[in-house]
Amino acid sequence: MPPSQKRARRYDPARTRTAVLAQFSHVRAAVRTLTPEQLDRPSGLGAWSVRELAAHLTMALSHVSSKLELPAPALAKPEVSLLEWPFTTAERAGRIADDTVALAAGHPDVDALYGEVADRFETLVPGVPEDRLLATRVGAMRLGDFLVTRTVELVVHTYDLNEATGLAIPYDRQALAACTRLLADALAEKAPGGSVEVRVPPFAVVQCVQGPRHTRGTPPNVVETDALTWIRLATGRTRWARELDAAKVSASGERADLAALLPLMG
Repeated sequence: MPPSQKRARRYDPARTRTAVLAQFSHVRAAVRTLTPEQLDRPSGLGAWSVRELAAHLTMALSHVSSKLELPAPALAKPEVSLLEWPFTTAERAGRIADDTVALAAGHPDVDALYGEVADRFETLVPGVPEDRLLATRVGAMRLGDFLVTRTVELVVHTYDLNEATGLAIPYDRQALAACTRLLADALAEKAPGGSVEVRVPPFAVVQCVQGPRHTRGTPPNVVETDALTWIRLATGRTRWARELDAAKVSASGERADLAALLPLMG
């Protein structure tokens, strides 16, 4: 994939950190209501139980804290950019699954785990410069960038938890916005160009796919959907044809078919 020639979107680190904590708090409040029987039910994500899915959600924060407790990589610049991160997830799935099962087995009190993780995050993260490098599993990343990736982890798995339990855990608006924007920008990174305009109101508009570029007026190829449908498409929770049939996606123009480009994350 050729590197993007566009300037990367800017995220405010303080707002991102606040969004991460807000979404985590929403999830914690909901998980606290689940009975042991509900926690032991299948999650719908491979062999994970709901308990294991709930434990996995804590890793969105604990990975930040654990990396901050290590020395910063002795590098002049990051090894992985924010827009590269979505394409690194599939290769790590096996290790993540094993770590999640072990975490859940070692922490039978799920609410206590959430409390420990939140306290550690709130102690370590505030005040650290956004350019501080972290030795993540995929390579060195800026703290500010890694925090944005946490909104994807939290929002996507909040959806999974809602689906598995019937809960209605809310989505923090800023977390939903950051997640939507990162995945929209990742599409433009994967398929650079200007022939298709993808709109995910009110959070993101990107142009992608090689071909004739429009310069004014209504573009000839337009895709539009809501934020949660876009996130589900980008992460493989649903399929392009299904959402078109359900009228959750509108697509006009001969190039406005994104089926071959989705999902972005495995």
